[in-house]
Amino acid sequence: MNQSDKEPRYVISVAARILGVQTHTLRYYEKIGIMEPSRSSGNIRLYSDRDIAHLRRAKTLMNDLGINLAGAEVILRMAQRMTELQHHIEGLETELKRLRQKKSQSGDSGSI
Repeated sequence: MNQSDKEPRYVISVAARILGVQTHTLRYYEKIGIMEPSRSSGNIRLYSDRDIAHLRRAKTLMNDLGINLAGAEVILRMAQRMTELQHHIEGLETELKRLRQKKSQSGDSGSI
């Protein structure tokens, strides 16, 4: 997802309609920590495309796979952590490649 996917754009009633849930369901998800929407200067909840995608995944886990809300929350947090770790690994691999190239250019025969 790109930066524009993080931009808050939907009020709670529109987000609920997109997801096919009631607004009180979204308020409950916020209360228990599944989702924390942005707030406008007037304290109105605003949901981004990324928030909608996150809630869709939670809804799929619960409705299609029969996982309870607590289980869906754990799965979503683990998936997020795995994504973060994958990005970290990619950064380390890039750095390792850079160091190997630098070392080969300097003519050093030691191993990295």
